[in-house]
Amino acid sequence: MQVKNNYDVIWASTDGKEVGMGIFNGDIGQITAIDPSSGLVTVDFEGHLAQYTPDMMTQLEPAYAMTVHKSQGSEYRAVILSVVEAAPMLLTRGVLYTAMTPARELLILVGDDQVVARMAANDRQRGGTAGCGARLSRAAPEQEENHVSAQTTSEPALPTPMPLL
Repeated sequence: MQVKNNYDVIWASTDGKEVGMGIFNGDIGQITAIDPSSGLVTVDFEGHLAQYTPDMMTQLEPAYAMTVHKSQGSEYRAVILSVVEAAPMLLTRGVLYTAMTPARELLILVGDDQVVARMAANDRQRGGTAGCGARLSRAAPEQEENHVSAQTTSEPALPTPMPLL
């Protein structure tokens, strides 16, 4: 998995008809060749072949498993989601929805069905700037009239949880 945007990587399609630039954070690929003499590693990113020099290898990580955060914005044929007790701020409907949406064809939930039910019922929204407005108001009360609060949107409702297989 590419872990850093790299706009300068040149790729060629597997059929050789297209050439382009850029491999981006979260792109998933498979190593198809390693040239021991030059150190070049060829990675197939869903039909786009890119070559990596040894100094570029820090941009790649194994993707046997990844966090919900890293999978966000991607799509996979199958997703296996481990559902276990965790920090309360992670056990929300939004995190569950974010974890489920990359599954194109198959979603397998492994773990505690009670945790899934609690997550689906927990529509608590966590703002990344919780309490920030109040702190800024105390620090600069004369600026308070210019403060505009951010609007939040509610997440789509999820279907009723089903028993895990």
